Amino acid sequence: MTLNQLRTFLAVAETGSVRAAAEQLVVTQAAVSASLAALQRSLAVALVVPDGRGLRLTEAGRAYAGYVRRILGLLDEASLAARAAADPDRGELRIAAVTTAAEQIIPAILGGFRIRYPHTGIRLEAGNRDRVHALLDRHQVDIILGGRPEPGWDVTVHAIRPHELVVVAAPDLAARARESAASGLLAWLARQTWLLREPGSGTRATTDTLLAELDIAPPTLVVGSNGAIRESARVGLGVTLVSRDGVADELAAGKLAVIDVAGTPLHRDWYLVAQPGALMAPAARLVAHAIAAGGFRRPVANE
Repeated sequence: MTLNQLRTFLAVAETGSVRAAAEQLVVTQAAVSASLAALQRSLAVALVVPDGRGLRLTEAGRAYAGYVRRILGLLDEASLAARAAADPDRGELRIAAVTTAAEQIIPAILGGFRIRYPHTGIRLEAGNRDRVHALLDRHQVDIILGGRPEPGWDVTVHAIRPHELVVVAAPDLAARARESAASGLLAWLARQTWLLREPGSGTRATTDTLLAELDIAPPTLVVGSNGAIRESARVGLGVTLVSRDGVADELAAGKLAVIDVAGTPLHRDWYLVAQPGALMAPAARLVAHAIAAGGFRRPVANE
């Protein structure tokens, strides 16, 4: 097998067709088909099967794709490590952040980092919790910013920054919530539409937990981004649980208001997390900069 075969297989796995993979790799469809066939012959295993006009992974293909992603991520990481060792003042920072942190926390940190290390390249990925975790697991990024790592996930926490989750709504809706407090805020909340992120989002999971703890099952509306949720709440489409960092401007301008719901605000933390082992120089410098100027602190034992 060759690296070209692995990259071709992964392109087919991610696009679902030879044609789309060829377009992504800027090669002919014949080249993709030949590379995929050679890889399957070398493994003596069928990795894909026809599925309508496209291809789908077999069970073996799904298992193999996970390893291929990690292998290619490690090769990319090795190349960056070699270049950084040869020229410590340069290198590239590969970082991923969950959507709220990417919008509200990362820009200020990277702005100061770029001033201090102008020759370091920066590659930033943003997505929901599942996407960001997958990027780290596959060695496609060196460090991530997100919520608390799940128990059993083998990662190292390098820095922590506090934040809060609050329930917010448009000011007139929040005023009605306050008026209903005497007669039953929970009953009022159960009648409101709750604006939710997509499955796989950490905020979505926390909202589901909060609703379960409040023992209410309100109508919901799934909105696919933080910006869309903020705007939907601002125009009165419903209430939502969000990071205070993510709506700081709207709260200050009076475009949104906090609803005092039992158990909130929820006190959470942002975590800068990496694979176990020594950080490459750019990621280590980012951690130091975040602690010095970004409101982060070093973790304490058992945290």
